[in-house]
Amino acid sequence: MTGYQNLSLFDIGLAAALIVVNGALSVALKLGLERRLLIAAIRTVVQLLLIGYVLGWVFAYSRWTVVLPLMALMTVIAGLAASNRGRRTYAGQRVDSLVSIWGSSWLIGAFGLFAVIRIHPWYEPQYAIPILGMILGNTLTGVSLGIERMTEELTAGRAAVEMSLALGATRWEAAQGPARQAVRAGMIPTLNQMAVVGLVSLPGMMTGQVLAGQSPLQAVRYQIVIMFLIAAASGLGVVAAVVLTYRRLFSPDHRFMASKLIERQRKNRRN
Repeated sequence: MTGYQNLSLFDIGLAAALIVVNGALSVALKLGLERRLLIAAIRTVVQLLLIGYVLGWVFAYSRWTVVLPLMALMTVIAGLAASNRGRRTYAGQRVDSLVSIWGSSWLIGAFGLFAVIRIHPWYEPQYAIPILGMILGNTLTGVSLGIERMTEELTAGRAAVEMSLALGATRWEAAQGPARQAVRAGMIPTLNQMAVVGLVSLPGMMTGQVLAGQSPLQAVRYQIVIMFLIAAASGLGVVAAVVLTYRRLFSPDHRFMASKLIERQRKNRRN
């Protein structure tokens, strides 16, 4: 088996040049995405290089006083990112997003580290940070989709919701239809990923371990564990986010407070 192949800056630049293909497609089809592509490419390089240096420093110290704050910062960023998506928002959405992501991701991450992988110490950055990062990334997607679908379903079906309430339905009876649709929407990305993993896509953790020289079967075992952790965290996060959204938009006396839903102000972009 060959050793790990290091990449030079020239190799990275060669791969980055492929972004020009996307830029050319944008120009040819008049999509107006050239500037966004450039910014996204620059952010990718800067953010990954930055986290590379940060992780190098964290791995060198390997103390919980260093690892735990970094994990908390990652979680806060994920919560804020999830709350910035969707056409509509409401007061308290950032808190709901952060609580649902933090609670589900850390609970499932702790189960994985303490009960499944059983590393000592538990804050070993080689395991704790990548595992939490993968869980956060997928939970973020599920939570943002769940909240977005919940607000859209309630907006589109406002008349039906208010009619149900007027006829004596409780707030949950009126909201359970949109809530179910929201939970389904939030869980679909993870279900789709699980359906094709190993057949269409080779996940990042498995690929990284194989490239580093790990046995493919051991890499597969780790990936199976990670997929189940991701599925559990995503499911819990989506349900928590939808329930918190429901409680924000329906009063204890069974009124739908549609006025709390605010359409985001989007900056006009040139085509």
